[in-house]
Amino acid sequence: MTADSLPAVPRPPARASAAPVLTGAQAVVRSLELLGVTDVFGLPGGAILPVYDPLMDSSELRHILVRHEQGAGHAAEGYAAASNKVGVAIATSGPGATNLVTAIADAYMDSVPIVCITGQVFSTLMGTDAFQEADIVGITMPITKHSFLVKDASEIPGAIAAAFEIAGTGRPGPVLVDITKDAQQAEVPFVWPPKIDLPGYRPVTKAHGKQIQAAAQLLTEAKKPVLYVGGGVIRSQSSAELLALAESTGAPVVTTLMARGAFPDSHAQHLGMPGMHGTVPAVLALQEADLLVSLGARFDDRVTGKAALFAPNAKVVHVDIDPAEISKIRTADVPIVGDLKDVLIDLEAAFRAASGTTTPDITEWWAFLDGLKDEFPLGYTQPTDGLMSPQYVIQRIGELTGPEGVYAAGVGQHQMWAAQFIKYERPNAWLNSGGAGTMGYSVPAAMGAKVAEPDRHVWAIDGDGCFQMTNQELATCAINNIPIKVAIINNSSLGMVRQWQTLFYDGRYSHTNLNTGHGTVRIPDFVKLAEAYGCLAIRVEKEEDVDAAIQTALETNDRPVVIDFVVSADAMVWPMVPQGVSNSYVQYARDHAPAFEQED
Repeated sequence: MTADSLPAVPRPPARASAAPVLTGAQAVVRSLELLGVTDVFGLPGGAILPVYDPLMDSSELRHILVRHEQGAGHAAEGYAAASNKVGVAIATSGPGATNLVTAIADAYMDSVPIVCITGQVFSTLMGTDAFQEADIVGITMPITKHSFLVKDASEIPGAIAAAFEIAGTGRPGPVLVDITKDAQQAEVPFVWPPKIDLPGYRPVTKAHGKQIQAAAQLLTEAKKPVLYVGGGVIRSQSSAELLALAESTGAPVVTTLMARGAFPDSHAQHLGMPGMHGTVPAVLALQEADLLVSLGARFDDRVTGKAALFAPNAKVVHVDIDPAEISKIRTADVPIVGDLKDVLIDLEAAFRAASGTTTPDITEWWAFLDGLKDEFPLGYTQPTDGLMSPQYVIQRIGELTGPEGVYAAGVGQHQMWAAQFIKYERPNAWLNSGGAGTMGYSVPAAMGAKVAEPDRHVWAIDGDGCFQMTNQELATCAINNIPIKVAIINNSSLGMVRQWQTLFYDGRYSHTNLNTGHGTVRIPDFVKLAEAYGCLAIRVEKEEDVDAAIQTALETNDRPVVIDFVVSADAMVWPMVPQGVSNSYVQYARDHAPAFEQED
């Protein structure tokens, strides 16, 4: 036997290259890079300092240094809400972490996917009341989808990967990853992708076929159907599927505060926003309906009023990816748990099959609703004190900027006016704090949105009260070339609280005057303040100057712009259904003008 005829000796399998050894802190940065993160918002401190060292070397992560951790949290929210990506905020232990709590609670209420990474004291010091120690996992447990405490460096990649999986799937929401300082400093082999073990976490995405068929059958039988659209349509990126269902059924559509833009305002089937400050057609459509198809909405008290009297004659189809929401407030006749995008596709197909070639006749229903549109158009009256109408200012911002802009509102009267008087034609154009009602949301959220969508005009529509809570992030914007536009609707008061004092407390204005805009004394002077932060600053006190100021803002892209619009404190948000009463108020509306003011 020659050497050439010898059988080949099998080679041993190639040895896998050894996993690189990284510190836990390096593992944090590398994990974020591998998850495709490009932007993070944060502020360093002692317990998170190990992460900030390798963060400096990353060419893939842009870290934006905020001036307050709450700003980091809201910026992560704005980033997520504008882009449908997961936002990221980083903070240190103790007060750094607790400063994130408001933004975390806000994200939880509004189903915004963010991951917050916090440093924690050494594991050996936990429970000793060490310097800047706080049980942030315990604190945030009620307001997160999940909270991780990581004490072992080898668990860091898995925890961060799992956090992104949890935050961005199912019903989106905030996830906290708290990492001890010794875990950040320890060196371990870095293994990617990590094994994600989430026992019990199995979001349902595909709905039960029989429930879809039952809902479709109800739609074919209904004489007064309404598609009650919530923020879940936007979070599930299913606006196109909603449009298809609406046009197939011919049913009227109402979009909640969190769903503005989910269905085009210009569409003939859109009735507007329901609820406490909703349009009369939207509110009464829900109230008089014989079928509500609730799509990613949660029957919030601001929509239902007194829940026991809400839509008393309606059957309910309730679609939500979170089974905990189904029948929580209103018992569903047809409960459907699933991802809205899939459900809407299946429901539209099932409706077509069930109705055949004949579309249900709801002409009488539309005649009633069109009559309400004519009788109760959304409008406002001019103030009598010589100051500007805030509704006019906000309406012109929307008209001059257009539907491709992004509008992040604070909380209060200006929030409701922005929801009412700007026309929304696309999802992700309207950002606001709906469930928590967080003052201070607007400026940092707009900052995050502008980072996510740099080619869009991004407005922070804020009140003089809200603006004073987080305006320090203008420095962040100026230094990091984030040219947002800020419209301060300055009525020199806590406007929504003042409105309630006018209506329900006999005009006793207890501690709601802010002294920011009316008269010769302005504390602070918003123009000087904005200039100190490196912004272009403009003050507008006459309606004839509104358009020019807005146009200047739109043309300025080398720095943030702040416009101090001095408006009347007497302007009110109408319509308004008093808290805790029934939404059946057509007669109330007719008998209690000016509660439903109309344009002249």
